[in-house]
Amino acid sequence: MLKHIVMWKLKDYAEGKSKDENAAVMKEMLESLPGKIPEILLLEVGHNMKPSDAAFDIVLYSEFRDEAALSVYQGDPEHLKVAEFVAKIREERVVVDYLV
Repeated sequence: MLKHIVMWKLKDYAEGKSKDENAAVMKEMLESLPGKIPEILLLEVGHNMKPSDAAFDIVLYSEFRDEAALSVYQGDPEHLKVAEFVAKIREERVVVDYLV
C-alpha cells in the first residue's frame, strides 16, 4: 500500500476569497475525488485548527494500492482540476509518498 501525504500553506487572499474560504473550497473539492477516481482507497482532508508559523493550513492523507494507482490519480482530469485551483491559492506545498 502507498500512502500519499500533502500539506499546503495558503495565501491570505486569492481568487477573490480569504484563506479560510479557499480552504473550505479546497477541502470540498478534494473530498469529492474518491467518488470520481476509483484508485483512491482512502482520502482524508484536514484544516489546521492551531495556527502557528510552523503549521501548514491543509493536509491531505490518502492511500493507494501502489505507485501505478497513484500515477493514475495524479493524471486524472478530476484531480488536475483540483490541482489547478490549488496552484492559484497556495504559497507552499510539501509531499511525502511511502510504501507500507
